[in-house]
Amino acid sequence: MRYLKILGLFWSTAIAAELEYRLNFAIAVFTSIANLVGSIFSLFLFYRTGYTFSGWSWEEAIIVLGIFTLLQGFSTTFLVPNLNRIVAQIQKGTLDFVLLKPLSSQFWLSTRVISPWGFPDLIFGIILIVYTGTKLGLTWQNYLLSAIPLSFGFIMLYSLWFILGATSIWFVKIYNVTEVLRGLLEAGKNPIVAYPIVYRFFFTFVVPVAFLTTVPAEVMLGRTQINWILGSGILAIISLIISIFFWRFALRFYTSASS
Repeated sequence: MRYLKILGLFWSTAIAAELEYRLNFAIAVFTSIANLVGSIFSLFLFYRTGYTFSGWSWEEAIIVLGIFTLLQGFSTTFLVPNLNRIVAQIQKGTLDFVLLKPLSSQFWLSTRVISPWGFPDLIFGIILIVYTGTKLGLTWQNYLLSAIPLSFGFIMLYSLWFILGATSIWFVKIYNVTEVLRGLLEAGKNPIVAYPIVYRFFFTFVVPVAFLTTVPAEVMLGRTQINWILGSGILAIISLIISIFFWRFALRFYTSASS
């Protein structure tokens, strides 16, 4: 309960500070719309001649794009404003003050800020999923069931991003690596079958893009096996545990600003 109270204080303060620049929200909405239109147009270029990704109709591919948009909104709202600052905290030595606080340093670094500029992507992603799902005849059970692997995907993405941020204790230019990660996640716009077999393996077992978008979409469409959901959950738990222990290990090599 103490952590929930602290989280409420964090987010209320962060939103109040961000809303001082309300024009930024309008810019964020315009950017989200432009990105979404561009993504739909790119997908349309594949389907306009009758070509389809193996086993994926136009509406089903749009579901994947909607989940990707939702994931992008999650990243902009929670991950980017927090985890990208780990590098600055270490470089400036302000991590010292975080470590002195009477709460988990990983919790502080992961939740201190929330950005409302990711809300448009979250809203547009939900609208796109519900609109297309209505055309496919999906029910609320389909959406509820797909929320399980989608939550696992959020945990996996957070864990991977946090681990990369923690490596800035050893490497200064780690910000470039997080940008590479964001570039790789762009592959989640399309179903995983859209890529050659080698890329499918990479985007499933190295960078788990398939678990972030394709698996939740297949669960929503009611055509995936329970093994994929269990595998997604196991991978999410393992990645979260690794991020916790990796952070503790990295702190052994952290030299404070005063040392």
